[in-house]
Amino acid sequence: MDRRGFAKALTAGIGLASWWPRAAVAAPSAGALTDVGGVKVGHFTDTRRPTGCTVVLVEAGATCGVDVRGGAPGTRETDLLDPVNMVPQVHAVVLSGGSAFGLDTASGVMRWLEERKIGFPAGPARVPIVPAAILFDLNVGDATIRPDAAAGYAAAAGATSAAVAEGNVGAGAGATVGKMLGFARAMKAGLGTASVKLPSGAVVAALAAVNAAGDVVDPATGQLVAGARTEAGDGFEGTMKALLDGRAPVGLPKGESTTLVVVATNAGLTKAEATKVAQMAHDGLARAINPAHTPWDGDTVFALSTGTASVPGGVLAVGAVAAEVTTRAILRAVRLARGLPGLPAAADLGRH
Repeated sequence: MDRRGFAKALTAGIGLASWWPRAAVAAPSAGALTDVGGVKVGHFTDTRRPTGCTVVLVEAGATCGVDVRGGAPGTRETDLLDPVNMVPQVHAVVLSGGSAFGLDTASGVMRWLEERKIGFPAGPARVPIVPAAILFDLNVGDATIRPDAAAGYAAAAGATSAAVAEGNVGAGAGATVGKMLGFARAMKAGLGTASVKLPSGAVVAALAAVNAAGDVVDPATGQLVAGARTEAGDGFEGTMKALLDGRAPVGLPKGESTTLVVVATNAGLTKAEATKVAQMAHDGLARAINPAHTPWDGDTVFALSTGTASVPGGVLAVGAVAAEVTTRAILRAVRLARGLPGLPAAADLGRH
């Protein structure tokens, strides 16, 4: 379904009325990013069309690293996270829909933090450090409706340390997957989160907004969970099968995808170690998304450290677990999504 067809479906009462009550999905918990002390999560979901933003607040400050892959990233303030650069901590990370327009959400989060005098001391001011990354969801609904600074402010104001809403919410509200055979064969995805508590007491968690060009695969079974569908739309064609058969990707301009991940832990990490954890977490992304890191994706992983907990194995163990919880968060993002007109979700095809 193209943009006009989607808008027509909404006008006919098929769209928001059917998916909105189920947008924040209640499901058995696999843990959440907020299991890490000092982390809050807030969503803004635009009821006029499926788009939104998600804010990860670390008001006391957190060490942060980032790893950006794929050929079409959209980011803000990521250069500050290079271990050789000065600023030691961030105060929030923002994930947003709306393509590059969505980077404006970080300005709203900065305003919310500044009002509370939270930020990096810089002469007469405190400057909140708020890295951000965006995904492209403008092909779902009215492309003139995008998350803005007010949306970021609202998400920050609503952030809590409670359980995190998943599915068609926040940065995942307009997310889709399986687009390499054309958007007409794509499926609805969303946002998911998961955590693991280690015997040492350290917690490692991930939150993912999944908007991949490729398909989502459960690595435990090798089965497709969501991805490129057949022409009839009732089963999977499979992106890798099409590529192995020699068929070229069609119908989707470069830059209209991207999966965004925030990993957090209470383990003590330096900026360099947090960067390594972000790099290792990409392995979990690649286990669950096939193909990943394509020229059409801007896959980005942030890694936050909020504490000083010790982990046997150090950064190696934290990074390995970060990859695992990233995979789990991605699978939840597609399993808890709910379909839109012309965009069925995994649950609609019986893929739980």
